[in-house]
Amino acid sequence: MQNSDRIKTKEGRVKRYFKLLYSKVVRGSGTPEYIARGWALGMFVGCFVPIFCQLIVAVPLSFVFRCSKIGAAGGTFITTPPTAVFIYPVQVWIGVRLIGGSLTLTEIKDATAALVKNGDYHSFISMSGEVIAAFFAGGFLWGLIMTPLTYYGVKYLVVRYRRMREERKKKREAAVE
Repeated sequence: MQNSDRIKTKEGRVKRYFKLLYSKVVRGSGTPEYIARGWALGMFVGCFVPIFCQLIVAVPLSFVFRCSKIGAAGGTFITTPPTAVFIYPVQVWIGVRLIGGSLTLTEIKDATAALVKNGDYHSFISMSGEVIAAFFAGGFLWGLIMTPLTYYGVKYLVVRYRRMREERKKKREAAVE
């Protein structure tokens, strides 16, 4: 297999993944607001809560906020092990700046490496208090930014998809008549 074939295959897999994700987002049951609230909640939890307990937090909160349970679970996947490698160090770095800490980027990368690698409670608790405080401060800020973007983005996609589906349905009905 040539290198260009591998790239095409990888690009094809990425494209299929995003098509599947789009399909899951827009075909959800409920109002566009209900679906968007779920994804926004999941996004906030994905930004703010450590990776090992995001679903445990997001799904019960989806009942409290009366939003899409699937969206709440799906939104948390912003931080999976492959993405957390990039997100967590930046999140903690921002948090350090917010709380006035003194950690360097190297110290932050080292501190978050075990959490990203293991993704468990013990790895989180073994980090220093400054890193944990910075994690939550940075995560809260990320959540404040990403939550409204996710809400309005998902709502737009759902409304647009349903409008296009309705237009296709009307065209088919008109063609039959």
